[in-house]
Amino acid sequence: MQKMSLNEIREKYLSFFESKGHLRLPSFPLIPQGDNSLLLINAGMAPLKPYFSGEVTPPRERVTTCQKCIRTPDIERVGKTARHGTFFEMLGNFSFGDYFKHEATAWAWEFCTKVMELPPEKLYISVFEEDDEAWDIWTKEVGVDPSHMVRLGKEDNFWEIGSGPCGPCSEIYFDRGEKYGCGRPECAVGCDCDRFVEFWNLVFTQFNGDGNGNYAPLPKKNIDTGMGLERLACIMQDVDNLFEVDTIREIMLRVCEFAGVKYGDSKQTDVSLRVITDHIRSTTMLVCDGVLPLNEGRGYVLRRLLRRAARHGKLLGITKPFLFEVCRTVIEESAQAYPELKDKSDYITRVIRMEEERFDQTIDAGLRMLLEDIRVLKDGGQDTLTGAQAFKLYDTFGFPVDLTLEILDENKLKLDREAFETLMQEQRVRARTARSALGDMGWAGEALGLSKDIKTLFTGYEHLEDTAAVLAIVSQGELRPAAVQGEQVTVVLDKTPFYAESGGQVTDTGTLVSSGAELDVTDVRKTGDGKYLHLCTVDAGQLNMGDSVRACVDKARRAAIMRAHSATHLLQKALRETLGTHVEQAGSLVEPDRLRFDFTHYTAITEQELEAVALRVNEKILEGTAITVKEMPIDEAKKLGAMALFGEKYGQTVRVVRMGDYSTEFCGGTHIDNTARIGSLAVESESSVAAGVRRIEARVGLSVLESLKDKTQRIEEAAGLLKTSVGELGHRIEQTLAELKQTRRELEKLRSGAFIEQAQTLLTQGREIGGVKAVSGQFAQADAETLRKMGDWLRDKDEAVAAVLASTLEGKITFLAVCGKEAVKKGVRAGDLIKAVTAIAGGTGGGRPDSAMGGGRDADKLGEALGALEGLIKAAVQKG
Repeated sequence: MQKMSLNEIREKYLSFFESKGHLRLPSFPLIPQGDNSLLLINAGMAPLKPYFSGEVTPPRERVTTCQKCIRTPDIERVGKTARHGTFFEMLGNFSFGDYFKHEATAWAWEFCTKVMELPPEKLYISVFEEDDEAWDIWTKEVGVDPSHMVRLGKEDNFWEIGSGPCGPCSEIYFDRGEKYGCGRPECAVGCDCDRFVEFWNLVFTQFNGDGNGNYAPLPKKNIDTGMGLERLACIMQDVDNLFEVDTIREIMLRVCEFAGVKYGDSKQTDVSLRVITDHIRSTTMLVCDGVLPLNEGRGYVLRRLLRRAARHGKLLGITKPFLFEVCRTVIEESAQAYPELKDKSDYITRVIRMEEERFDQTIDAGLRMLLEDIRVLKDGGQDTLTGAQAFKLYDTFGFPVDLTLEILDENKLKLDREAFETLMQEQRVRARTARSALGDMGWAGEALGLSKDIKTLFTGYEHLEDTAAVLAIVSQGELRPAAVQGEQVTVVLDKTPFYAESGGQVTDTGTLVSSGAELDVTDVRKTGDGKYLHLCTVDAGQLNMGDSVRACVDKARRAAIMRAHSATHLLQKALRETLGTHVEQAGSLVEPDRLRFDFTHYTAITEQELEAVALRVNEKILEGTAITVKEMPIDEAKKLGAMALFGEKYGQTVRVVRMGDYSTEFCGGTHIDNTARIGSLAVESESSVAAGVRRIEARVGLSVLESLKDKTQRIEEAAGLLKTSVGELGHRIEQTLAELKQTRRELEKLRSGAFIEQAQTLLTQGREIGGVKAVSGQFAQADAETLRKMGDWLRDKDEAVAAVLASTLEGKITFLAVCGKEAVKKGVRAGDLIKAVTAIAGGTGGGRPDSAMGGGRDADKLGEALGALEGLIKAAVQKG
């Protein structure tokens, strides 16, 4: 058994199965493609589910991959143990109805003993307790010693998820020796200790389960295997855990350089080193595959990982952003298997750096509030932070709840998690309501009971009208034989010219007309098994199952959509020419004569750059270049330089849209036939969407004319209101603004004078306590700046003054405390006064001995708070 690097092991595995007739596929993106059941790819077979289900024909019946995977359920344990991680690579060989147990077991044994040269006496095999076939194959054909075989129950060696394809498993274990064991005489395969390491799982998918314990044989049996690359590397390199594997160790050593610590010297620092090392691997891969730091979904997973790593950097004493530097090491160590990392290295490092810098601001503001909440809890003898406090930290400051939990745990405090989750759920419900789904449109095609072989043929590339047959009518989730006037229903056709929303292009609308009914089509969706769902309102008559209908797309609307879609391709090319080739599409929305385009870029676009982009697009429109669409093999398309969507996965045949020699892109949408038909493009806005992602919104075609007309009308109205001409409007606005500014100055002077007069009155009414003059007052319309001016006047006028002023402007309570030099000498401090009075009013505050500010929440306690001043001064003078 020779030591091998992680990269060598990966290559040997893939090459071995290529020699057995398998097609080597690159890792699929971590973002699931066409699978809404997963947030992120978490297993080697997950991206291949359509091949196993038969929905998609695999490129070959034998496939092998090394798949990037992310799992986060155990994120809280990452770092605390040396075994847990969120990112891993899964090696797999797969058969889609081709070979089965005989070949899978023989090749697994050959790879382990001949290629990896693992000693057979160190290998153990488990099989499902009822799988005599697998037992016999391993012992009689492969030649495994029966003493190295074990039968395990359904919980360990049978793979199934609810109903559907399932089957027994066979796992391969490596005996690492007694030093890794638990010491018990009965220690064997299946023990929880680290001696017997399971590193390869062979799943024999041979049954179709009904979910109730009944299993029918599948006509076509499949093989699904999974081997953890890092786990095998631990065995081959004879190291204790994944953090000591060569490529991963290099990443951790880079972190050690930044922190000035050594792995193994301290249990506490080791935890942080492991967290950072694991999380930067995950974040680098996620950003590369198109995930961006956001507050929900997979974006939140990335943000959580990144910010958790950044905080552990601070615990190690690293005070400046460093993760973007460490990610360069991840790229260096992983680019052999994932060359796209190098292609996107600048983008990846910039996204990570921007999120780190943003987190510095977040953690500073949120941490101050959390530490203050913790201080109040401890002072009050309490041990639980309220759910509302944690939710405010998350919702207002973007402070991750897992960091709140960690900091609370460090302070031996708890969180009312139930209350926090309730508030989070309320927020989710609000979000869900805002984007509520359209009735039956969420209903899946198989609910019809229709065969998966039945597809809806899309004819909308060639036709805007077509004759089709009604395959199904659904209302309120149920299959119906007919639909009558006034009903809202979902209709499935055998073919359709209606484009279903995809790739950012919105759906077509139009009508369905039969001999006895007229329906208005308002939305269209496409199911995973290829059926088009038309959401319709029956305007007249009755539609029946099996009817023939004339499906008619709204031609004017489709034309406007096509103009916007073609303009989007020109816009992407112009952005790459102007800003650089790092620009890639990160999302889009194509509507009638309007577009929204999200793209990767690190900084705001200057006005000059935006003008250059718009000019370039309009030049290409005016050239009147022909637009051609052609299906071709993906390799041929790449040779033409076709641009792909960011993080998208494509089949072997792709649809390529070319606009002369200027723009060539993969695209499944609809387009006009000449750029001149776009008319023109006008950029409306440019903004930030997330770290490293910008957004441009623009109008095209007739919408540009409508916008110009609207703007012209508004300008004329403004000129009329200011009683001037359009030509003199700019000068008149400048003149009016100057007059307004002068008026505000004069008004502010009058207001300040009035408040100072009130301060004078308060000073004359002040009461002397131990040589300190106590002054308090409440003002209904004073802002914070006015309170400061009044306080400064009082402090300058009388050095013995100790004053607390309060304002209730717009429902917000603001407190100011000031103390003159003599008052401070006698022990009265503004910071102490403000803390005491704000606490009475349910708030907080603080500041210097001579000036401090704070706020309150309970207006009913305002009088009590101000009334406490004299007692506070008396106590301070006696103490001081």
